[in-house]
Amino acid sequence: MSTLTEAPPPLAPAEPAPKPPRRRGRLTPYWLLLPGILWLVVFFALPLVYQASTSVQTGSLEQGYKVTWHFATYWDALTEYWPQFLRSVLYAAAATVLCLLLGYPLAYLIAFRAGRWRNLIMILVIAPFFTSFLIRTLAWKTILADNGPVVHALNSLHVLDLTSALGWTAGDRVLATPLAVVCGLTYNFLPFMILPLYTSLERIDGRLHEAAGDLYARPWTTFRKVTFPLSMPGVVSGTLLTFIPAAGDYVNAELLGSTDTRMIGNVIQTQFLRILDYPTAAALSFILMAAILAMVTIYIRRSGTEDLV
Repeated sequence: MSTLTEAPPPLAPAEPAPKPPRRRGRLTPYWLLLPGILWLVVFFALPLVYQASTSVQTGSLEQGYKVTWHFATYWDALTEYWPQFLRSVLYAAAATVLCLLLGYPLAYLIAFRAGRWRNLIMILVIAPFFTSFLIRTLAWKTILADNGPVVHALNSLHVLDLTSALGWTAGDRVLATPLAVVCGLTYNFLPFMILPLYTSLERIDGRLHEAAGDLYARPWTTFRKVTFPLSMPGVVSGTLLTFIPAAGDYVNAELLGSTDTRMIGNVIQTQFLRILDYPTAAALSFILMAAILAMVTIYIRRSGTEDLV
């Protein structure tokens, strides 16, 4: 007796092998980065190389400058102008601390308590950017005028007696003193502190505060254990955005200060535009850049902020 065998089912057609991605598609991200890279090369890398070569030149405007690899210019510049370097760091650090003390409560208010007023407060924070940096600084000459209400109020409260003892003011005046320069730096760079702080605080889940309250944590404990640690990326970003430009600023010291409050930015400006000692000016610029880069690197690593390391 013969048995019938069924025919095997037809084989399914083999799927075509995936085509390798086209080379043009793989190069698309690099083409998109090309304009930014060209911008950095033309307006950052090339000027940096030019300034580096200028810093090791010798000569004069009449005879011309030549690259002689005279690295002693760096040591001479640092030896002569180290007080201005130290003063720039101190003023920038003081302005950064004041910006943090003033900006954190405001950023906290905008992030958690502003409600429908949030957009209005943000506009008020950003509004100074619509005015020239120079005009904003000149306005402080009127605010801190010797016969103005601010100085009168500080005299009435005997605050100037304390600041004079600390060396931040001179007698009954505020203009042309370190306090005026620090106030100008604080005002001009305060938005750079508030905006990163607000962005960082806004990301914090409000339920974390509720959980801390459910665990009987007091408001100060909640802030110290929950809010502030979670806002550290904003604190680090804000302090960097404030300290770096403040350390190289020269407008506030020029308009609100005196010869005794000159910062390194004023020295670099004078060397470039008045004395025309280009090697010294370039050397000072590189020393300032290297010092800020070193301080920023140490600060970021010690802050423990993984977002920026």
